Amino acid sequence: MKSEEATFLPLKGDGGSVIICAHVNPDGDAIGSALALKHILERKGKQATVIVPNIFPDFLKWLPGADAILVFTNAKHKDQIKTAISEAELVIVCDLNQPNRLAALEQDIMESKAPRILIDHHLDPMRDFCQTVFSEPDMCATGEVICHLLREAGELDSITLDEATCLYTAMMCDTGAFSFNSNRPVIYEYISHLLARGIDKDQIYRNVFYTATEGRLRLQGYLLYAGMKVLHDRHTAIITLTNEERRRFKIKNGDTEGFVNIPLTILGMRLSIFINEDTEHPGTMKLSLRSVGDFPCDQMASRFFGGGGHKNASGGKLQCTMNEAVEKVMAAINHYTDMLK
Repeated sequence: MKSEEATFLPLKGDGGSVIICAHVNPDGDAIGSALALKHILERKGKQATVIVPNIFPDFLKWLPGADAILVFTNAKHKDQIKTAISEAELVIVCDLNQPNRLAALEQDIMESKAPRILIDHHLDPMRDFCQTVFSEPDMCATGEVICHLLREAGELDSITLDEATCLYTAMMCDTGAFSFNSNRPVIYEYISHLLARGIDKDQIYRNVFYTATEGRLRLQGYLLYAGMKVLHDRHTAIITLTNEERRRFKIKNGDTEGFVNIPLTILGMRLSIFINEDTEHPGTMKLSLRSVGDFPCDQMASRFFGGGGHKNASGGKLQCTMNEAVEKVMAAINHYTDMLK
């Protein structure tokens, strides 16, 4: 993205309706970025609606504007979503690089006659997917891409508290509270601007990372004791979670967020893999990969699990049983034994 091309097109003009859609299984960056765009556009006089393919974590529902998000898997929202897409004058696709990441929303979005804008930070975006592409893989989060666009448009010092709160949450979530992929000084320049708008970063951190259900705490203890396998010779840990175990602990949406990071606190660990059975599609195993140092999670996810992401944080999926998923994960680990040792 060239700086001279970084005019923030959605901010131009008044009136008109815009839909903002994020990827399936939306995370903090997806929800925070989408809501930030919603508030920015509404401040500019537009009608903006955030649409996601499926449910998002409960620990993000405190964000300003989250109660207005339309969820495609919610039967009560489907008519509203169809209407919003058909009437939209502009579609903003947020925090994804391929149309299939829209899941159940893909067909309706691709059939919309409205122009599409992509705002993202993942590798290898499908550039003909949208007419206008703002893609910066070197940036820590889509939230940072939006901060960059705001600065280029001369808007960064004009944002509201709600906008700043959403943008900080987006960047905080995609960097593990700025513990990885966050060494570039400009990130903290943006944070300084957001703090100047009045955000309470400590409260945001507590809302996301320190608001747990009893079920989450009990499940965490159970998984670390009974559901974690540590391969000491390869500095790797694997955690598994089935839907049966999820029901046993009465787990709510989002209660497993961050579990994949815990094994990396073990001295010498380089890689952690969390295999989590999909609640909406039994028989589908979702994989989250996290690493420290130079181990390429994205390469492993792409080669073995049909996924991708970033060097130290990636994901993928497998269509199989949990036992089969563990076998496939072990095969992937064996392939990278030399790097892990």
